Amino acid sequence: MATLPKMTLDFNRQIKLSNNGGELSSDTGTLLFREFDEKISFSHTLANHLQLNDERKYYVHSNEDLLHQKLYQIIAGYAEDDAADQLTHDPVFTQLLEKDALASQPSLSRFYDRFDPQSIEQLHRANQELLDKVHQYRESEALIFDLDSTHADTYGDQESTAFNTHYGTVGFHPLVAFDGVTGDFLKAKLRPGNVYTSKGVVDFVKPLIAHYNEKFPEITPFFRGDSGFAVPELYELCEAESVYYVIRLKSNPNLQRLADELQPSTFPSDMTRTECHFLETEYQAKSWPKPRKVIIQSVRPAGELFFTYSFFVTNLTSTFAPKDIVRSYQKRGTMENFIKEAKDGFDLDRMSSHSFQANEARMVLSLLAYNLTNWMRSLCFPEEQKSMQVQTIRTRVIKVACKLVKSGRSLYFKLSSSFVYQAFFWKVLQRIQALKLE
Repeated sequence: MATLPKMTLDFNRQIKLSNNGGELSSDTGTLLFREFDEKISFSHTLANHLQLNDERKYYVHSNEDLLHQKLYQIIAGYAEDDAADQLTHDPVFTQLLEKDALASQPSLSRFYDRFDPQSIEQLHRANQELLDKVHQYRESEALIFDLDSTHADTYGDQESTAFNTHYGTVGFHPLVAFDGVTGDFLKAKLRPGNVYTSKGVVDFVKPLIAHYNEKFPEITPFFRGDSGFAVPELYELCEAESVYYVIRLKSNPNLQRLADELQPSTFPSDMTRTECHFLETEYQAKSWPKPRKVIIQSVRPAGELFFTYSFFVTNLTSTFAPKDIVRSYQKRGTMENFIKEAKDGFDLDRMSSHSFQANEARMVLSLLAYNLTNWMRSLCFPEEQKSMQVQTIRTRVIKVACKLVKSGRSLYFKLSSSFVYQAFFWKVLQRIQALKLE
């Protein structure tokens, strides 16, 4: 632990500052996460799945301990491995991890090097098991696969990093999938930076679709993707697996000509108002073995003479109006918020290792930390706080000062009496303890 001499403030010479206050912590709220963790068997599920190729003969911290420490550091906002050196004897972290002392930065950094493709897949299986448990508890009646790619910038000589022309920067180009209804992080796959958006998308999505069709046959999944995923192989997969889809198409001369024919250009009756129409037709691209339904959104902005078009391919039946199909696709925009939170709140895009596999392991740990937070938020927060972002959660739940007082039988974590959000804190704890997941 770093120490500083006693410092006197200039504005009031009577005020002295030092960091030797004793067994204090500023992260009391992580204990609520540990309580929720136990309720859903989060750590137990990860431990049951994860098996690393560990050649260490002597060690103090097991792989399970290192995994749990890293996850709780990410949740508390300490994504850097070297934060562990300051948290070594933190009274909250040592108790929630049931350790006398936390692992150091070198131990955490070496931990990632023990991952291989099999162990990364084990974490994904653990995540899927937990997703299924929460899905059943919620009794969810809908499931939306929102698929996208994003970018993770790199600033060194990382393995498989490359320049991406779309983003105009160097890094990786991972695939991500979220549930558009709940915000759950379904899956992520790290890819080299120079691959095209749809590269490997069928192999990425196929196991996910097969799992939910088998596990929850009463639910018909719905798939949304932007024009980067407009590939026939993906349409065929969805059609074969009875999955509804809406995928945006890139404009081309044939689609433009078709739209012009269906939407004759007429002089607007009111130039001050935007005019919008939704059309439905059949269209067959050269790479498609059969025609498919295409929805055309025609928009003439206020003050303009000509329409602009957006195109969407879908297998939704005629019971869905073209306008409703387009509106359902537009709700996909919430996924950008999910990705932003995963990056800004859980450092999904932190790629600081040289090894490609180590960086993918880091990414999956961020996914797990995101999900644990999202599940606690959606299952245990009051209705009006269920949309709370992780930075606000840290302010109102995690970043709570406390003092540890030990007695013969108990450990008392005494929270600050001036904690502003204490009513919310205790309400969340009560809801966690009332939770009953089978």
